[in-house]
Amino acid sequence: MEKTSPTLDQILSIRPLVGVETPQWSPDGSRIAFVSSLGGTTNLWSMPSKGGFPTRLTVSMGDVNFLASRAPLWASTDNYLSYISKKTGTDEVWLWPTDGSEEIQLTHLGGLIHSMAWSPDGQSVAVACNRNGAYEIYRVDVPSGEAHRLTEGPLYAVNPVFTPDGKHIAYVRLDDTWEDHDVMIITRDGKDSRVVAVDTDFFDYTYGKTFGTPNVSADNKTVVFRSQRSGHTNIWTAPIDGGEPAALAPEEAEQDNAVWSPSGRQVAFTSNNNGTLEIRVSDAGNGGSRAIFSPGIGVCSNLQWSPDGTAIAFRYGTPTTPADIWTVSLKDGHASQLTDASPGGGLTERLMKPEKMAFKSFDGLTIHGYLYSPSDKSQKYPGLLYIHGGPTNQFYDDLQVNVQYLVQRGYVVLLPNIRGSSGYGKVFEEANDKDWGGGDLKDAIAGRDYLKGLKYVDAENIGIMGRSYGGILSMCAISFAPGAFQAAVPISGYGDWPSLQAEMELRHNKMQVHEFGSFEENSDVWYDCSPFYKIENATTPTFVLHGEGKDPSSDASRLFAVEMKRLYKTVEYKVYHNDGYYVDAPANVRQLLLDVADFLDRYLKAG
Repeated sequence: MEKTSPTLDQILSIRPLVGVETPQWSPDGSRIAFVSSLGGTTNLWSMPSKGGFPTRLTVSMGDVNFLASRAPLWASTDNYLSYISKKTGTDEVWLWPTDGSEEIQLTHLGGLIHSMAWSPDGQSVAVACNRNGAYEIYRVDVPSGEAHRLTEGPLYAVNPVFTPDGKHIAYVRLDDTWEDHDVMIITRDGKDSRVVAVDTDFFDYTYGKTFGTPNVSADNKTVVFRSQRSGHTNIWTAPIDGGEPAALAPEEAEQDNAVWSPSGRQVAFTSNNNGTLEIRVSDAGNGGSRAIFSPGIGVCSNLQWSPDGTAIAFRYGTPTTPADIWTVSLKDGHASQLTDASPGGGLTERLMKPEKMAFKSFDGLTIHGYLYSPSDKSQKYPGLLYIHGGPTNQFYDDLQVNVQYLVQRGYVVLLPNIRGSSGYGKVFEEANDKDWGGGDLKDAIAGRDYLKGLKYVDAENIGIMGRSYGGILSMCAISFAPGAFQAAVPISGYGDWPSLQAEMELRHNKMQVHEFGSFEENSDVWYDCSPFYKIENATTPTFVLHGEGKDPSSDASRLFAVEMKRLYKTVEYKVYHNDGYYVDAPANVRQLLLDVADFLDRYLKAG
């Protein structure tokens, strides 16, 4: 039987069954807990660590607030599995008793919870909560829920972790710009606060999650953290008692997910080379590392050591398979897949495998990316530039269902990691500072020219689209490069930075000051990087769309579309209801993809 192209519903069915949270080994190493919607609603599940059928643990786990993590964690005593939920209205820590008794709401802090950790004796948890307007560290007794505030704002204190002896808590303190971080340590009662390590000039859009948790070695002597001080985001170590930080295993790659082995002699981490993330292990202090799981393509993340230190659990997915839970043996490197979210019938085999490619931009800078093409290259197809969010983000070797659908609809899609992207060093990441819609847009136009050079691409019909920053750059293409593209689809973008200062959520405001400089001293940059003020130049047919009804929200897309209509530009506009600004609800995502493809067909295929 001839294989047919997958339908939209089939493509959207290819999604992970495990959540984005780190899989958690039980204290005895026999099971691995994870978050999943396997039963139709999101809950905690566990499965044997050697593989087997999963068991649902919670009955009604509930949701979390925007940007929050459910953060499932085992207590070392094995009597509780904790998680974060807003089922009472605000994020709180809940305990699932392993004896099957009724779940317990541990905290009653009434704020957003950023991060948390268990004490080694299982008698308390450390929580970062913004009850008082800034994130502060609390120690909460188990199971009574009595809370003790250990730090005071206004500077954010996040990512708390107990030292293995249980006597101290290490955490991260951010400065007001979220660019500088101090690794701090206090007693479990909040006393004797001191600085362990100082890191500067590393903007943290997620107020601590980019920098990471300052995990402490088993001998209580060394802490690990992320830093860009070498020019690349690497894992660094620092002595708890004071001393100069040192790179764990320096390389010209982006490192993340650092976790100590139970013995404290090794550190596992992920290494990102051009979007491929492998697992490496370093013997602490020797300056080198070795690959433990290096598949050649795909993304490894969310590492956790087994309690006996013989294996690592992690999430792993590829451009044609959703992320699943795997384990890898430290002894022989044997990897085992424990879950399988790929639908049957060989559906994932019918997805398009991207080609990694690179091209030169206007100034000679090399831009890496992914090229998705229909399998039949005997005819010409319209081209499409698909821009990622961020801009401090990148495309990886992971599943892009939106792109897969557009390829099936007959488009050649290029995903460029333009200047400003992460993953290629600090200089590259900062290359579009104070220049949004400048060099980054020229990179996109160079990508367009790359597509034009492909024999199976219709050079006269190339579009641009993206969400968030991808929507912003699409707006820039409309206003700053009229005629460069024949269709544009800015999804949940922003076009007027001076006016948005009063509307944007705090993380966006911090990012804009980092990227543009303060408005008071750099107002010209804020206006020059705002495509709203050059809409009169637009010649590109445009489809503006976004969600509304839930947090986060913004009026930016509507105002951009209204201004285009006021100036008699060709624009269509649609809102997806009962959703956040970025459109994540499954039913809305499905309709959005249909709407986008229909729009692109009308303007890129009509001829």
